[in-house]
Amino acid sequence: MVVADALFGFYIALITQVPAMINSTYKAPWLFRNGHVHTIYPNLFRKVEDVVYQRERMTTPDEDFLDLDWSVVGSDSLVIISHGLEGNSLRAYVTGMVRTMNQEGIDALAWNFRGCSGEPNRQLRLYHNGDFEDLQSVVTHAAPAYRNIYLIGFSMGGNINLFYLGKHAAAVPKCVKGSISFSVPCDLTDASIALGRKANSLYMKRFLRLLHEKIKTKQTQYPQLINDLNYEQLKTFSDFDSRYTAPIHGFSSAEDYWQKCSCRPWLEQIKVPSLIVNALDDPFLEGGCYPRKECEKNPHTKLEVTRYGGHVGFIALNRQHRYWSEQRAMKFIKDEV
Repeated sequence: MVVADALFGFYIALITQVPAMINSTYKAPWLFRNGHVHTIYPNLFRKVEDVVYQRERMTTPDEDFLDLDWSVVGSDSLVIISHGLEGNSLRAYVTGMVRTMNQEGIDALAWNFRGCSGEPNRQLRLYHNGDFEDLQSVVTHAAPAYRNIYLIGFSMGGNINLFYLGKHAAAVPKCVKGSISFSVPCDLTDASIALGRKANSLYMKRFLRLLHEKIKTKQTQYPQLINDLNYEQLKTFSDFDSRYTAPIHGFSSAEDYWQKCSCRPWLEQIKVPSLIVNALDDPFLEGGCYPRKECEKNPHTKLEVTRYGGHVGFIALNRQHRYWSEQRAMKFIKDEV
């Protein structure tokens, strides 16, 4: 009870002191007023089965490929959806968003990060939090066919979207009218600290297990350059990023990667309306992942903090089977952009 009261007090302090942070309309069902339950339940039990994709394979400038999954209804508006770490276009939080957008008359494109579409990518490199080049390629590819494009991101996908919109603001096409991102690790150092906590060991073990499959594939493709010797000794993102992410992608260390690829320092440079929605009970986030000062300085960015929601949760119970995140994204597109 004391912890809950402290969290609520922190929430009230944030929304009253910072104009850029708005009061959220989200009210979690009482069964899901726990960050871990709210995070795990959708991953295990949510099914969205009425989305049908048309897949397009796009060649990247470095002769690799990206698989783009389209669900179109003949609109001149498009949402481009970026999934989270070790996710893909088939995850329920993605397909749920696709379904909602299609029902509201908007085309959807869910792109898969390199190596996440069910087939290993060709190059040694995989994907990471600062991987704006691939997103930029997808946006450039889609832009000629649409008057309006909105970027939607979840977790890592949200960080990539905001990093792209801020660091490369001058290169963003005019048809990109806004972005909305959920459960964003805006500060990768603080996010790594959060996930390194003992209470979050279940998530960390799962991520490392999934990432191990990627590393074993790369070892088969590039045996001279990569191996998984003693992989079981890796326990944290610091361990994994130091051994793999940083050297593979040209960073000097895990800390260098986190510093250079966090979207937080670039939020003040964003030029299109952008909403960040993070829950206070998100077990993956803390500290700088709630960038209230940066959002306060930029009239184009808003930080909405919900009391509950977990990580990429935001469950809602209704006849349309729409999660609150899907309702919020649609409202943002209709009313705020």
